[in-house]
Amino acid sequence: MLRYIATRLLLWIPSVLLVMLAVYAMAYFGAGDPIKLIFLRAPGDVAYNPEKIEAIRDAAGLNRPFLVQFGSYILNLIQGNFGNSLTSGRSVWAMVSAAAPVSFKLGLCAVVLTAVVAVPLGMIAAMNQNTKVDYTILGSALFLWAIPAYVAGPLLMVLLILILPGGSVPYGWGGIFDVRIILPLLVLSFQPIALIVRQTRAAVIEVLSEDFVRTARAKGVPEMVVAFRHILRPVLTPVVTQLGLIMITIVNGAIFVELVFGLPGLGRLTVSALTNSDYPVILAITLIGSFLVMLSNLLVDVLYPLLDPRANDTMRSR
Repeated sequence: MLRYIATRLLLWIPSVLLVMLAVYAMAYFGAGDPIKLIFLRAPGDVAYNPEKIEAIRDAAGLNRPFLVQFGSYILNLIQGNFGNSLTSGRSVWAMVSAAAPVSFKLGLCAVVLTAVVAVPLGMIAAMNQNTKVDYTILGSALFLWAIPAYVAGPLLMVLLILILPGGSVPYGWGGIFDVRIILPLLVLSFQPIALIVRQTRAAVIEVLSEDFVRTARAKGVPEMVVAFRHILRPVLTPVVTQLGLIMITIVNGAIFVELVFGLPGLGRLTVSALTNSDYPVILAITLIGSFLVMLSNLLVDVLYPLLDPRANDTMRSR
């Protein structure tokens, strides 16, 4: 297991480098120029001073060739230096480290909520297949899957204002135990819950046809015991494999959720960096996002043999 994990960690290096190279190339050859944007926002006619703009670009190293800039960035990254923001001059690491805990806590709560809600609903739908219960749960899941976060967030806020006239809008961050987290957490969990409900339902329907389930029922084992002792473990195996896709959905949804609800996380920082063409911040956030997706995939590979011992033989052969 340790050798397998070490091998996967080594494979991360070229993957991360390719991602960073692609993002750096889009930033380098893109149309946005952060130095010009700084001058365009300045008062007066300072924006029309091309000599000063080029001087600042030279000082920031933005006039060097692409490969030279990318190599310098990677060397600084190895030393733990993420650089400074081109627009504010602040340390990128300070900006990211201040925003990351908010996004991580929100994402972790979304994963827990998804597991607690979606797995039981998927099992209930499958064990009542082709009934009104099944159709209601599956239809609700399809409805939630069809609503993107940037639509669900504003609609729920408007609905809350209409239901509670004069009530305060859940805007801002007060920690995971603050009541204001409920609405953004629901919006962020809609699509993951829909995905896991459908996945769990399909897995349970497949397991229900197995001989060991029919034998347990023939022996008169209570349905609740059959569900949790005989069905749940094999069902969790394909569900856990969706963890990487869930993480991608949560990371993408966090951008809109944090912006709508005023959460000072990585999503809101991403929007600000993209608006200002702040490339060092964009690159740092991309690196963190890539790391989270790869870490979730590694976690799936580690949990898979624990849920399905037959996977140990496959892992040993790698």
